[in-house]
Order: sequence, then C-alpha cells, then structure tokens
Amino acid sequence: MTVLSVPAELASACAHVTPAGPADMVAGEPARYVAAPGSVSEAGAVLRAAASLGLTVVPRGTGSRLDWGPAPASCDLIIDTGRLDRILEHSAGDLVVSVQAGVRLDDLAKVLAPAGQRLAVNPPATAPGNGGGTIGGLTAAGAAGALRYRYGSPRDLLIGITVIRADGTIAKAGGKVVKNVAGYDIGKLFAGSFGTLGLIAEATFRLHPLPETTGWITLNCPDPAAAAAAVQAVADSALAPAAIELDWPAAARPIGVSVLLEGDEQSVAARSERMRSLLGGSGAEPNLHGSPDDAAGADGGAAAGAFRVLQPSSGGRGSPGTLLRVAFWTGQLAQVLAVIREAAGQHGLDPGISGSAGAGVLDVAVAEIADPSAVAEFVAALRAGLKALSAGSLLPATASAVVVHAPSAVRAAVDMWGPVQSLELMRAVKDQFDPQRRMAPGRLPGGI
Repeated sequence: MTVLSVPAELASACAHVTPAGPADMVAGEPARYVAAPGSVSEAGAVLRAAASLGLTVVPRGTGSRLDWGPAPASCDLIIDTGRLDRILEHSAGDLVVSVQAGVRLDDLAKVLAPAGQRLAVNPPATAPGNGGGTIGGLTAAGAAGALRYRYGSPRDLLIGITVIRADGTIAKAGGKVVKNVAGYDIGKLFAGSFGTLGLIAEATFRLHPLPETTGWITLNCPDPAAAAAAVQAVADSALAPAAIELDWPAAARPIGVSVLLEGDEQSVAARSERMRSLLGGSGAEPNLHGSPDDAAGADGGAAAGAFRVLQPSSGGRGSPGTLLRVAFWTGQLAQVLAVIREAAGQHGLDPGISGSAGAGVLDVAVAEIADPSAVAEFVAALRAGLKALSAGSLLPATASAVVVHAPSAVRAAVDMWGPVQSLELMRAVKDQFDPQRRMAPGRLPGGI
C-alpha cells in the first residue's frame, strides 16, 4: 500500500496534516489527507493551500453525521475541526454564547449549566462517546431533536457566524457585525449546507434558561387518526409544551404520542395534570413519567420509544440501515402516517417511525437486513404518495421524503434528496460561494 506524502503547501499551512487512514471516508468516498487546524487563521490558510492545489474539501466534526446525504463526488482533504474547541465568550446577562466549531455540545452544556442556561438543541441520537456532536457539525447538518418543536433547529438559534470560503477568505455575519457579507443571510445559508458552501469556524447562539424540572406524558394511540388528534390537541392547548414526539415502532404496535413539559416544579406539576385531562379525553389513559428511563420501565413499549430515535444503530456514522426524513404540514400527520405504512407494506417492509410530530418532521428507519430493491421501491412509492397527498392540499408547500442515510446498494438505486424546488437558485448560491465546486462537491440536490 502506497502512503501519500503531504504536499508542502498543506504542511506549511497547518502543523497537523496527515495522510488519510482507512477510517477517513465520507459516505464510502475515501479521503487523501486530513488537516486539523487549531485556529481560524490556520483553517483559512489550509483552505487557501487546498485551493492552490485544486483539492476538494469536506469539513468534519466528530464524524457522527458525515455519512448523511449523498457521497461527495470526491474528497481530497478532510478538515477536522476537533482542535477548534474554544468557548470564546459567554454573556450570561445577554443569554448569548460564542464558540468555535469544534466545541462539543455536551462540553458546552457543562459550561452553561452553572449559569442556569442552555443551548436548546438536543440532536437525534449519535454514536456513543461523541459528546452530542460538535457545534459546527450540528449546524451544518441542521440536526435537531425533540426540542425543535419549541426552540427550532440550530439555524433558528444562530445569531452570528464566522465562515471560511473555499478560497480561504474569512467572512463574518450576524451577531455584532452590522451587515451580512454580500447581502446574504450567511448563517441561514450555511445552516444545513452539509459543508458545501464553506467551513463553519465559529458561531454565536441565543441561549435559553435551563428548566428547573421536566416531565414527559405519553399517550398510546390505536391508529394514525387518534395520534393526529392527540398531537393537534396538545399543539392547540395553552400548556406550552416543549416537545410533541411520536413513536410507532411497527405497524402492529400502538402509536406513542409524548409531550414534554418544562419549567419550575409547581408549574410542571399543574400543567401535567391538565395535560393528562386533555389527553384522557380520547378514552386512553396517558402515562406520566419524569424521564426516558422512567418511560422505558413503565411499559417498555411506545412510551420508551418516544425517546429513542429510530435511526440506524449508531445514528448515522457507519450505520447500516436506511433512514428517511419526512417533512410535512402538521395538519397532514394522519395522512402522512397512512402513506408511509401503505408504501412500506406494498414492499414487505415494516419500518419504525419516530420524530417531532408537532413540528412536522418524522424519521423512518428501515432495518439493514431489508432487501435494497424493496427499500428503493418503498422510497419511490412513499414519494409518489406524498406528492399525491400534497396535490390535493391547499397548502403552499409539498410533503417530502429525503434519504438521510442508506447502505451503498440503496444509495446506488435512489436519489437521496428526491424532487426539490429552486435548483437553479441553489446552483447560483453554490457558484457565488464555491465557483470551483471544491467544497463537498455533489452533496447538494441535483449533484451540485
């Protein structure tokens, strides 16, 4: 096996550059080099060197979501943000924190907790030991868990950002900066961009108070109509839920609808009783529990499942199964659940369904052992069903199904993104930020 030597331009730009190893792959695409800059200026130098060498670049945090989305067309250089791990400023009085991209979410939580504050992001389950993922990785992937119902995704909490463009130019937007670069809302563009526009180097977020206590209430529903009615009742209530989650592990199982309440002990206790009354009107008895572990111990079924994200085993990185993300208007929940089950049943599949029903986002997980051709046919049937559902709706946007992760055989048979709107606008933005198409090329819709 031939070991690559690091180009002199890269070695002079960054002290921590090595040839890539067997584990340095992005959705099956091997890298050639890995650079780990320790400062924003060093990261800029690395990207300038990469530009001079014509190298394609993929940013990496912990790597837990590096396999999400299509594989890049090529990956010459991985920029690892693990050494960009400083918490730059915490203005507790202003409920604002600024961090470098490589800061891990768990480490940030430990710093914010003594001030009674938090970054209200709880991402879907990731590989054990990755600290919840890095701030840059979470932002680039647009990852959000149960709290998205009340607080949104990272892009909704982002108020300032420092990015490095493909040519090494360092740009700042939002926060204390008066005007965004080139008139774009840079933060919104880079959030969810999967590293295709540049490297996120630093970010400033709006914080929220850490609740004194939390409580989950789960209702087991017999069918999609009952689950949708429960979700709508909670969303329409004045009880300020922080999350409205759904879990349907299999077609033959009940559907768990779980509600998270946060606040001081007295408030949570009072609202919990009112929530139980509200949900009990369906004829089912809601289950009150204080934590996911309590729920699991209670019945081991749908209640427990509301807290496990039904993703492939390690939550994306190196995981073998297929994960789809379905987005829709919340009023379509019952129909969307029916479409998913019908499309899956047609092809002999029984996927797990979970996610933020109250926010209109569900994850559909198909086991590794499923036949790849059946999975591909299921994806096509699901998209067709969602298109038909949307065609009969007066709502302005359509429901969609994106393949977040899949085994190589499924990747080869499906369009990971599926039909998307505004492809020409996406191309224009890509051309503006990365005209040479060197940042994670091919990972955006349409192979952009």
